Amino acid sequence: MQNVQKLFKEFLDSKVAPVVLPIAAIVTLFGVWEISVWLFKIPAHILPPLSSVLKAIAPQAPYLLKNSWFTFYTTMLGFILAVIAGVMLGFLIGYSRLAYLTLYPILVGFNTIPKVALVPLLAIWFGIGAVPAVITAFSLAFFPIAVNVAVGLSTVEPEMRDVLHSLGASDFELFQKVGFPHALPYLFASLKVAISLAFVGAVISETVASNAGVGYLIVSYASSFEVPAAFLCLLLLAVMGVILYSFFAVLETKLIPWAR
Repeated sequence: MQNVQKLFKEFLDSKVAPVVLPIAAIVTLFGVWEISVWLFKIPAHILPPLSSVLKAIAPQAPYLLKNSWFTFYTTMLGFILAVIAGVMLGFLIGYSRLAYLTLYPILVGFNTIPKVALVPLLAIWFGIGAVPAVITAFSLAFFPIAVNVAVGLSTVEPEMRDVLHSLGASDFELFQKVGFPHALPYLFASLKVAISLAFVGAVISETVASNAGVGYLIVSYASSFEVPAAFLCLLLLAVMGVILYSFFAVLETKLIPWAR
């Protein structure tokens, strides 16, 4: 028994486990889904079996590729704008108490507004299409980036600042040598959250104010009772979300391995 526990612990610590275990969990989930539908005779218009969803891939592939590209580029455009604005505002709030006291309450107030409530107004202002999706993605991704960068900078030890100032370091050198490296783990942690939120924001906007994108496809399929195709879109969104999240997780391990 002890040998089995030892082997299992070695497996968990190995490089294979992070790959094998998620795959096993996904296969198990899909198996439970398929068997449950057939076992409980769930109607296909409520929950289609996985096999029916997979059969929809071939006929829907051209539409899925075209609309997934629309969702991808609106998400990335909103995310990039959120990174630029969030990092700049985070640095400002993190280094300036005046900016913190003035802007932080406004930032929190804006973040508490449900972004789905903004989409109808964005449609009125900009029409349906990519612009509302980009702005919604931006508005959801902006807050965690700004807050995490500000926290990363504001939590630099005062003793460290005093020592470097006493050695003649300027404010820029203090930022370059201490503040920026200290804020990087907070920044990358926020990027992994923000890219998922940007993705959610783009899809929400597409369901209301767009004539393209995966969110638009889901609404179209649901209105015509093509439920397997709608579930296929949901699976596609899950795959895209995992890929985007994994990209930034890998980027974090490559750029700041010392933070892990």
